[in-house]
Amino acid sequence: MQASLPLKKQFITMKKIRYNICVWATLLLTMGACTKNFPELNTNPNTAEKVLPQNLLERALIQTVGSNMERSRTITNELMQVTVNTLVEVDRIFRYDIRHNVADAPWNNWYGQLTNIKDIYTLAEENTADANRKAYMGVSLILQSWIHSMITDTYGDSPYTESNLGKEGIYTPSFDSQKDIYLNIFDKLEEANTLLNGAKNISSSHDPVFAGNVVKWRKFGNSLYLRLLMRLSGKAEVSDQVIAKIKEIVDENPAIYPIMSSNDDSAFLKWTGVTPRVSPWVTMRNQNWNYPKMCSFFVSGLDQTADPCISVWVTLSNGLYEGIPSGYISGVTPEPRSLLPQGLRSHEKTGNMLNYAEVQLILAEAALKGWITKETVKTYYDLGVTARVTYWGRSIGSYLSGVAVAWNEGDTFEQKMEKIFWQKYLALFMTDMQSWIEYRRTGYPVLPKGPGLMNDGVMPTRLFYPLSVQATNLQNYNKVIETQGADDLKTLVWWQKP
Repeated sequence: MQASLPLKKQFITMKKIRYNICVWATLLLTMGACTKNFPELNTNPNTAEKVLPQNLLERALIQTVGSNMERSRTITNELMQVTVNTLVEVDRIFRYDIRHNVADAPWNNWYGQLTNIKDIYTLAEENTADANRKAYMGVSLILQSWIHSMITDTYGDSPYTESNLGKEGIYTPSFDSQKDIYLNIFDKLEEANTLLNGAKNISSSHDPVFAGNVVKWRKFGNSLYLRLLMRLSGKAEVSDQVIAKIKEIVDENPAIYPIMSSNDDSAFLKWTGVTPRVSPWVTMRNQNWNYPKMCSFFVSGLDQTADPCISVWVTLSNGLYEGIPSGYISGVTPEPRSLLPQGLRSHEKTGNMLNYAEVQLILAEAALKGWITKETVKTYYDLGVTARVTYWGRSIGSYLSGVAVAWNEGDTFEQKMEKIFWQKYLALFMTDMQSWIEYRRTGYPVLPKGPGLMNDGVMPTRLFYPLSVQATNLQNYNKVIETQGADDLKTLVWWQKP
């Protein structure tokens, strides 16, 4: 008979068992798309059982935007050579060394907040006596589209039709194809545009983005529509329809599809510094904020063009704006230089969702490719650059006349695309995963490749599905792997394939 373990070892073993149980329990509780805890996720513990749509809106926006900001700081900035994290020698995202658990936080937050956002639609739809019901239904559809687009662009095929249906008893949702997700998002945005046409304003005190202005919500929805149409514009099987829709929105029916017309229409969560509208970075330790060092690609591009935003985004190091190279070989960490300024931690404009500058640069690309003709490429480009600079409170000055910035009709198509996308890259500063997603679509801006890159030197094309998906929804996980491809960093999502 085997001797029993000494008391101390028994205690350690039991402690490990309890720890593992806690880990799995946590995974099950936080798995926003695929667990039996949807009834809990669908219940707001701070309100009565029957809540009003506006009571769900503010918290859902703050939680979503706050999470997006942190993912932008820790994932997008590292992949897109804004910063280089020199803290440790392993798990370096800038080196395309991405652990599976990096994917957990965005997935869990996005699906978790979708419960509240979908409830906004349901509650408004049920309350037929509410004069604002159409407005809340439209806002909900826009936010559902926004979040689902980030999910599918980050992971590929994902729970959509059956997501967040724990109340209905669906705890292991199937995965929809990215094509079906996108086409249904377009339907949602069409419906939102119709619902918001002439709708009454919503509660200003519960709306930290547009202070209740339904016209601005409608413009945001149609501008998001343009962003997502452009994302599919290179996909052969839908490109003709997509390009026709872009032309309809911009050239043919602009009154039916109003889009952002100035920085005042930009969609960003306004961090006032008053609870609960406090930036998630305000309470971060200085040590954590300073872990990422500025990358030479980003800093040099700003410095060499005398970009007006450089002092907002980069600190001086020994009197200079100076970054370090990304993708360096393990064990030869460069000496840190410039950092992200402390002022960004409480800056009002870091909660960007989609701004006017991005819209104008979307239109510049569409005009360059001959899809729209309402304005010249130069007009859209100049408006986009100006909006990008002034959004951050800086003066445009003579910036647009600089050789590296000024629009030049004599440039090649590739040179023009590089100019548009350098400015778009800057316009998307601290905007969730967007600059990484746009790079995957276009290859711009052209990033240098350091000698220490992993993943065969290939820019990651998606993130892994969270391990909790395998643990709680294995059958549907296996199905999506069969159809989409291996759950790795090089599998192309649908719109990336020719």
